[in-house]
Amino acid sequence: MSEQTHVVVIGGGYAGVMAANRLTQRDDVTVTLINPRPAFVPRLRLHQLVGGTHEAVVDYRGILAEGVRLVVGTVTRIDAAGRNVALASGGTLGYDYLLYAVGSGSAEPGVPGAAEFAHPIATLEAAQRLRSVLGAAPAAAAVSVVGAGPTGIETAAELAEQGRRVTLACGGVLGPYLHPRARRTVARRLARLGVTVLEGPDTKVTAVTRDAVRLRDGRELPSAVTIWTAGFGVPDLAVRSGLRTDAAGRLLTDETLTSVADERIVAAGDSAAPSDLPFRMSAYGAGCLGAHAADTVLRRIAGEQPAPVDLSFPAMCLSLGRRAAVFQLAHKDDTAMRLYVGGRAGAKLKELSCSFSVKHLANEARKPGTHSWPAGDKRREQLLVQAQLQSQSQSQTERGRASTAAERAA
Repeated sequence: MSEQTHVVVIGGGYAGVMAANRLTQRDDVTVTLINPRPAFVPRLRLHQLVGGTHEAVVDYRGILAEGVRLVVGTVTRIDAAGRNVALASGGTLGYDYLLYAVGSGSAEPGVPGAAEFAHPIATLEAAQRLRSVLGAAPAAAAVSVVGAGPTGIETAAELAEQGRRVTLACGGVLGPYLHPRARRTVARRLARLGVTVLEGPDTKVTAVTRDAVRLRDGRELPSAVTIWTAGFGVPDLAVRSGLRTDAAGRLLTDETLTSVADERIVAAGDSAAPSDLPFRMSAYGAGCLGAHAADTVLRRIAGEQPAPVDLSFPAMCLSLGRRAAVFQLAHKDDTAMRLYVGGRAGAKLKELSCSFSVKHLANEARKPGTHSWPAGDKRREQLLVQAQLQSQSQSQTERGRASTAAERAA
C-alpha cells in the first residue's frame, strides 16, 4: 500500500471547498478541511440574509466530497517548520501540504465611531446581527449604506425594495468596476427604488455616531442604522504565523500559487497574492483559484512542475433587489465591456450565477478534477514584467543610495 499524503485545507469557503474536493482525485491523498462553522456560507447571499430573502447557509454534506474530513474549528497559528497547525480548541494537526484559503472580510474602518456604531456585513455572524438590528428598527428609520462596491449596491437595493429609506454614501464613484452604460442603469434602478445615492470624494464618511453619519463636505445625515461595506481585509493568520505577506496581509505566492517562503504551502482565493498582483475578489475567482491550488499540490505530489495560474473573469453580477440586476460582461483582462444585461433578464443571470457558484462545488465533489475555466490573456504577463522591472529599478536606486552614503561616511 502506498504512503498517504495528508493535505490540510484552512478555510471552507468557495476556494477551500473547491480545493478540498479536487484533491480527492488521488487515493493516496487524505484531506482535512478546517472551518470555523459547520455549514458553508455562500457569501454572495449575505445581503439577502440581511434583507430576509435567504438564509445564506448550505449543508456541507451536499457540496463536500465524501473523502474530505471536516474539522469545525479555528487555526490560531501555522508552524511551517514543524508542518502543523495549532487549533483554538487545543492541540495541533500535522500536514504534508497546507492549502491556505482563509478568505476575506471587512477591513477595520479607521473612521471615528464606525467600529462602535456601524454594522459590517462580510461574515455570516455579522449579517445575522444586522438582520436583527434592522428587524428591531422602525420601518421608516433612516438607513445608511457606506461603500458603493458590489456589496454596498446590493445591500442598498435589497433593503430599499422592501420599503426601507436608504442612503448610499459612495465616497467616490458608484460601482467603480462597471462600464459607464451599466453604471447609469444601476443609478436609474436605485433611484426607482428610492435610494438616495451620494457620489464623489466629498461623500466619504468621516465619522459615525449612534444616529448619524458625517461626510467629508461637512454634511451630517440622519442614520438610525449604518451599514459598513467599504474596505477590504483578510485574516491575519499568515502574518501571525511569520509567513511572507503583501501589505494587506495576503499570503505572497508565485504564479503557481505556492508560498514564496515554503513550497509545502499553497494559497487560493481572496487571501492569496500571486506575485504581489492579487486577482479581483469574487466567488468565481475563488473557486477557480482553489482548483488551481489543488492542481499545484497534486503535481508536486506526483513530482511534476506546477503550472502558472491562467484565469480570466468573464463577468460581474450585481443584484438590484429581487426583480432586477446588472450582468456586466468583461474582457479577458478583467475590464468592463460596453455590453451588459439588465432588468429581469439580468436578475435571472445573477440568480444562475449564485446557484452555479455552489453547484460547481457539488459537481467537483462528485467528479473531482472536472471543474474548468476560461484562460486569461497576455495582460497579466505584461503586468508581471512591469512589476519585475520596477522592482529591479528600485533595487538599483537603493544600492546607489547605499553606495553614496558609504562613500560619504568614508
